[in-house]
Amino acid sequence: MEALKFKTLTQESEIETYLEKFEGFVGVKLPYDYSMRSTIVCAYKGESMVGGYMLVTKPEFRSLMFVPDTVKNSHAFFQNDQYEMMEVNGVWISSSIKSALEQYRIWTHMMWDVFLARKKFILLMADLRNSNIRNIHNMTNPETLYEGAPMLMAGTTSHDKIRVSVTTRWQMLMNMPKYYLAYRDRVRRSSKRAKGREFNRMVREAQS
Repeated sequence: MEALKFKTLTQESEIETYLEKFEGFVGVKLPYDYSMRSTIVCAYKGESMVGGYMLVTKPEFRSLMFVPDTVKNSHAFFQNDQYEMMEVNGVWISSSIKSALEQYRIWTHMMWDVFLARKKFILLMADLRNSNIRNIHNMTNPETLYEGAPMLMAGTTSHDKIRVSVTTRWQMLMNMPKYYLAYRDRVRRSSKRAKGREFNRMVREAQS
């Protein structure tokens, strides 16, 4: 099995390809200027992009743009300096990555990069229909800031319903064992399914 390699994208052509991959994966087109001021880390297998994430370490933050003003005016969190925040966005993993270990490697690589950014608050945004991303976010013990329809400006696109939440880099680090347990559970389930398929094959052969 070819090993995963991680690369920070700097070439415009690479970034454009990454954005196309992300749009195809989640159905949302991220603004080009927003993406160009982000740190985009891509996972490769050979020459193929198979996943990655974007780290935004300076405002303006896309997730907060979708939060209604009524929430911003009433929630104490929004009194914090935005330069103490960062945002994780543009997360995707190709359907070709079926190995639980490879998926675990991508997530842990992202968590470590977030920790090294040394920001006090980590902003997370999820499509409420995407249970996988929601479950991963939940492992960071986040506080929900807003859940509902996004506040869209003209020309912007997003999911029908979103959840914007906040956690800290220490929460992400301390909850790393949860990611490992989830990985081990997936390995066990995958092994069980494989054994079930093998058993069914043996039964069919015995009956033929």
